[in-house]
Amino acid sequence: MSHLFAGTPFDRPPHCERCERPEVDCECEPLPEPEPEYRPAAEQTARLAVEKRRKGKQVTVIRGLAAMDNDLASLLTRLKTVCGAGGTLQEDAIEIQGRHLDRVRSELETIGYRVKG
Repeated sequence: MSHLFAGTPFDRPPHCERCERPEVDCECEPLPEPEPEYRPAAEQTARLAVEKRRKGKQVTVIRGLAAMDNDLASLLTRLKTVCGAGGTLQEDAIEIQGRHLDRVRSELETIGYRVKG
């Protein structure tokens, strides 16, 4: 019985592109993950607002920063630290618990973002 892929590149086990050895025998150092390229902060505008949630709780909301252009998780951590409050990432926004417009505006401007609201 012949193999469907006999004689084709799919008939051989995968090889390392750098040392040409079979992947199971390869001793090359793994390539580092490329750093994601984010859009510069100066080219983006953050929109700030304070919104009410259940039971009258207020949250400071930052919109206008696309996830593919920013490291929103580290930005959230930085803003939570500056405000001394909890927060979360929503689909299109960062939410910080409480009314922190001035602190958030100041920190975003320090980073280099344009800020409205």
